[in-house]
Amino acid sequence: MDAQQFLAEFGHIANAKGGIQLLREMIYQLAITGALTSQLDTDGDARQLLANITSLRDRLIREKAYKRLPKLESEAIDIPLFIELPASWCWTRLLDIGEISPKNDAPDEASASFIPMSGFSEIHMGQLAPEATKWGKIKKGFTHFRNGDVVVAKITPCFENGKAAVIGGLEHSIGAGTTELHVFRPIHTGILPEYIYLFLRSPYFASEGEKNMTGTAGQKRLPTEYFATRALPLPTSAEQSRIVAKVDELMALCDKLETQQKDRRKLQNNLRQSTLQAVATASSPHELQISWARLADNFGRLFHTPEDVADIRQLAMDLAVRGLLTEQCDEDEAAFHLLARIALEHKEMVLNGEMKRPKPLSEIDLTDAPFELPRGWAWARFPEVGLFGRGKSKHRPRNDPKLFSPGIYPLVQTGEVARANTVINEYHSKYSEIGLAQSKLWPKGTLCITIAANIADAAILGFDACFPDSVVGFIPASELREEVEYFLLFMKTARERLLAFAPSTAQKNINLEILQSVLIPVPPKCEIKRILSRINEINALCDRLVDIRAKAQDTGKLLAVASVASITGIATEQNEEPMKVPQTELIAPLRLGKVPDIKAQSPLATILARHNGEMPAKDLWQRFGGDIDAFYAQLKTEVAHGWILEPAVAEMREKHVESVGA
Repeated sequence: MDAQQFLAEFGHIANAKGGIQLLREMIYQLAITGALTSQLDTDGDARQLLANITSLRDRLIREKAYKRLPKLESEAIDIPLFIELPASWCWTRLLDIGEISPKNDAPDEASASFIPMSGFSEIHMGQLAPEATKWGKIKKGFTHFRNGDVVVAKITPCFENGKAAVIGGLEHSIGAGTTELHVFRPIHTGILPEYIYLFLRSPYFASEGEKNMTGTAGQKRLPTEYFATRALPLPTSAEQSRIVAKVDELMALCDKLETQQKDRRKLQNNLRQSTLQAVATASSPHELQISWARLADNFGRLFHTPEDVADIRQLAMDLAVRGLLTEQCDEDEAAFHLLARIALEHKEMVLNGEMKRPKPLSEIDLTDAPFELPRGWAWARFPEVGLFGRGKSKHRPRNDPKLFSPGIYPLVQTGEVARANTVINEYHSKYSEIGLAQSKLWPKGTLCITIAANIADAAILGFDACFPDSVVGFIPASELREEVEYFLLFMKTARERLLAFAPSTAQKNINLEILQSVLIPVPPKCEIKRILSRINEINALCDRLVDIRAKAQDTGKLLAVASVASITGIATEQNEEPMKVPQTELIAPLRLGKVPDIKAQSPLATILARHNGEMPAKDLWQRFGGDIDAFYAQLKTEVAHGWILEPAVAEMREKHVESVGA
């Protein structure tokens, strides 16, 4: 791709997902290969600069004022064949033009600066957050640097995110910080730290650097050998200055373009929300028709990304529970007849001892209704359309091992409800017979609603299960048992209004009285079926739209990557779609040993006891909630006490995936 083609495709590249970042990487790459600026005869030759640096370096070595890496110095420079440098440039390495991981020499009482990893910008150089301290407190155990040094993070994901900086603005010139940094200190004024920064941010350095990282997944590090010996394109000092100035200019344009994109995206979001709001709040069929026409005419502009489609789903649900998504039929039996039969059913269940006599509810004040119902609909509350009550977990402490061992009955927590979205098909704990005795088993098809932590999340049980009193259960009356999804649909539209009832405390919650007073729009039974059918059709269309938008994004990103790669000669690696292979899981079984005393500090054994005394190490760590080092330290302690048996050797096995709803 030549420059003219690139400019023609610039809009597609810049607007692609991650396009601005690709442009930045292209700028860095063009900068360090001599394609961003012109070479001037008056600049001289970089080889002379390198000779001057070599002479200075030799003198410093003789004076023992230079930190060497002798083992790496003897290696030949590995010059890449795909990069052709301008005639006045030459190849060198960082270790040949400066010090790697230098040491500062200062009195212990000297003032210094400390900069943690969080103090380094991920995008721009120079944005540091130093903390003043004494040199004696930080000179040991930390990486040294001073003003003018260039640093780059060596650990994932900081290195992959381009975390690098030119050290500047240290009040007392010297400082120290995290050991997860590589540091370069130029020894000659002819080497601009800002140019070295561009080199470290270039795809040429970063892409090969990621391939050369060593260590385990999540803890990989860039070796000193690669940092110090990667072939460095060296221009003259004068051209370094021009390159840095040009990059600053182009980065400012990228910043401006990025700001414009964010502003445009914000405007688009506001326009989409206002258009959808006009549709959702239409007070007449005529007004609804006008609002919907406006939405349809601007559909492509309003729903540009896969994430935008969620607003269509929400709009459809809002219209559904207001009776605006389907037509009302005169032949449909009015909802008040259905509610009357449910009331009789409840009376019979009370007489038969199948349910407790419900507390009388006050008359519904229609002035409290959020909107006007269509013909044939009626307002009702949860206790008036089914069985409604909190879950149970009476025993204290709730983590008593005897409640969970041996585990038999699934226990669903608020987290499983929140993650389910529609149907709950996962659980991570089981009650024993003792656990069940102090709880209650709810049947498959129960609507679960959270009233603590994740407020008013709702989902339908995909199996018989218990749940604690932080979850409310609703079982529709027999005539509506198959239409439980309608009440889930209602909860998804009413969630924000329910949140308003939650007190402003650290742990928000709403009580049963508030939830059972919520007004539910109840359509005729036949219309409920039509509503659910229409919602399923709309969701299928939304799924297709998400897929189309996602593919368009992927295509745009591939175009941007290919365009930049054709200019720079370096392809940025992209995550490919994973191959469909049998899923596997790493099994490192951990088993409960002797049961610890109730007062013992044994969180891992307690978790195991709640999971039938055995679970994979990975699952135990995730439920423990601490970092990996803290987990291993705790595991070692509990194994030493015999609370957990010595772990067996890990094995691999095929992971069987159950179908949804099985």
